Amino acid sequence: MTPSSQGGTHAFRGADAMRVSRDGIYRAVWRWHFYAGLLCLPFLVLLSTTGAIYLFKDEINATLFAHRTEVAAQNRAPVSASRLVYTASEAVPGGVPVSFTGPASATASTLVTMREGGSRIQVYLNPYNADVLDVVNTENDPMMVVRRLHSLSYFGTVANGIVEVVAGFAIILVVTGTYLWWPRGQGGGVVTVRARPSKRVWWRDLHAVTGLVAGAGLFFLAITGLPWSVWWGQQVRALSNEAGLGQPRALWAGKAVSAVPMKDRLTQAGWTMEDAPMPVSQPADAPAIGLDRALAILDGLGMPRGYEVALPEGPTGIYAAAIYPRDVDRQRLISLDQYTGAPLVDVAFADLGSVGQAIQYGIGLHKGEYWGRLNQLAMLAFCLATMLLSVTAGTMWWKRRPAGGLGVPPWPRDRRIAATVTALVLGLGALFPLTGLAILAMIGLDFGIQALRRQARRPAAA
Repeated sequence: MTPSSQGGTHAFRGADAMRVSRDGIYRAVWRWHFYAGLLCLPFLVLLSTTGAIYLFKDEINATLFAHRTEVAAQNRAPVSASRLVYTASEAVPGGVPVSFTGPASATASTLVTMREGGSRIQVYLNPYNADVLDVVNTENDPMMVVRRLHSLSYFGTVANGIVEVVAGFAIILVVTGTYLWWPRGQGGGVVTVRARPSKRVWWRDLHAVTGLVAGAGLFFLAITGLPWSVWWGQQVRALSNEAGLGQPRALWAGKAVSAVPMKDRLTQAGWTMEDAPMPVSQPADAPAIGLDRALAILDGLGMPRGYEVALPEGPTGIYAAAIYPRDVDRQRLISLDQYTGAPLVDVAFADLGSVGQAIQYGIGLHKGEYWGRLNQLAMLAFCLATMLLSVTAGTMWWKRRPAGGLGVPPWPRDRRIAATVTALVLGLGALFPLTGLAILAMIGLDFGIQALRRQARRPAAA
């Protein structure tokens, strides 16, 4: 063999080895993409469906439930808040009033929340004449049901933790899906769809092209949804607060506080302030100022219309007011001493740390609230694209699955490639510990199944 022919042979072998290596990486990535999809898809369909509905919560309440959320504007002043609370107390005789939410506009109703045993009861009232429009258990409110289904909190804390696992796997889905989509000289499946719906390649290409559009949206929704998660979200909140990048802790310096977090009394405290401790009133010989006076003070301090006020509980209780409007920059939380009316804590959006502000912006965009209708429609498009991704993935798998099996893509023959790709996936999972634990469990299960298969084949080989 001549030197030139030897060089050509070496070049051929090198190119062949490189092709085999690329094919092995593709197979390993495909396998993890399959695993992530297998775990995520049912939850992604549920999250996308409930999320798409909740995006239009205000519109749904203003149409389907207009009988309790809308009133006719009148040329007279509303009745006093104290009278509205009294009327609500009569509507729920065994209840105790815990919060008051004034109307956000001239045609909006007033909401008084009562506590009856372990339940919260919402009483909707006409602010002009104190007529009771509706009485609803909070747990049965349709939008609350949708919200709790979206977070899986409807099924308990453990189920709520699954959302964190799914969010982590959704990010892995996007990363691995991007690698699988990346053009490698193929004529379709990049921005065009080949063949017809009867063919598996049509579903594969539709899945890939949809993923090109939806991948960034799914990544964004997963990242901005994680702050609500059971473990990751709490750790981010704690670390950002410790670093002075979340709650403005200096505002609590030298103030007496209770062990009650804001989220226990307010539904609109906002992510950054949910775990902030409620300050306390200093008992005095003077009588309490009352709700009407407290609202007048809060209005004078510039609280936007439609804010929620938690009513004092006990001699050290406070008036805690919060507003969570569509315009994130107008978020605000104020606490008043129930005896003097003096502001104990006043936190505007600008007072939050950089991490707290960034997460609040992300949450506002996630909920379709910050950029108006454009934001809603963009998030709706991402939800619908995610549903389409799930349908195409399921159909594609159904068409390629073997009889009596799951059709899991095979590992590459080179174990080093499989180990390297798995280590990279595990590194992504380490950013979200619950997801990382799920990945370790899947690796253990995979090894266990492979060992059982090898053991089952040995007698046959003998």
